[in-house]
Amino acid sequence: MNLLRGLYNWTMEKAAHPHAVGWLALFSFMEASFFPIPPHPLLGLMCLAEPKKAIRFAAICTAASVMGGLFGYLIGYGLYDVIGAQILAALGLTEEFPRAACYLREYDWEAIVIAGATPLPFKLLTITAGFIHMDLFTFTWASIAGRALIFMVVGILFRVFGAPIKRVIDEYLGTVTTLFVLLVVGGFIAISQIGGSEDGGPADKCDTATMESLGLG
Repeated sequence: MNLLRGLYNWTMEKAAHPHAVGWLALFSFMEASFFPIPPHPLLGLMCLAEPKKAIRFAAICTAASVMGGLFGYLIGYGLYDVIGAQILAALGLTEEFPRAACYLREYDWEAIVIAGATPLPFKLLTITAGFIHMDLFTFTWASIAGRALIFMVVGILFRVFGAPIKRVIDEYLGTVTTLFVLLVVGGFIAISQIGGSEDGGPADKCDTATMESLGLG
């Protein structure tokens, strides 16, 4: 608990750093295409440090993440064999790649919105979308919708309830951390069940998808 509290205090100091906005934009861009660490914690702490700027921070996070998503799309579209496959392997997402391709083919924009609006590895969907040549316009507006949904909600909540939220986190840091972990786990469970049915459906097919079965091998 002392380690968690120390990390929280250290991050709060960095969130108020003069270059924090630049780091937020950079993390948001990289996370959408190849970086493993999500920008959500930094965004939340920056909003805690300066609640009046929360919506601005969320807008920056959204724009940078969508741009990063387009870069991930480019990697999947033309550079998958060169660096895309290596990125997914380094992040431990290789086995999820055919399933992601299946979900994108079955659900199109819905899969992008869900991935963008939950604490899931957005880079997996952006690289995969490029690889299967998903319609770029659809990919772009779905990315904007998904990323704006999660980031702007954070911004608005902290803008309106910044001080009370900070007091709760300061007092119940351990509990809040546990709830966030449960939210992430719940997000994975939800997306794994999308479209599922007892008699077998798209979700069942995607659970057993392989590179060869999708014509990707």
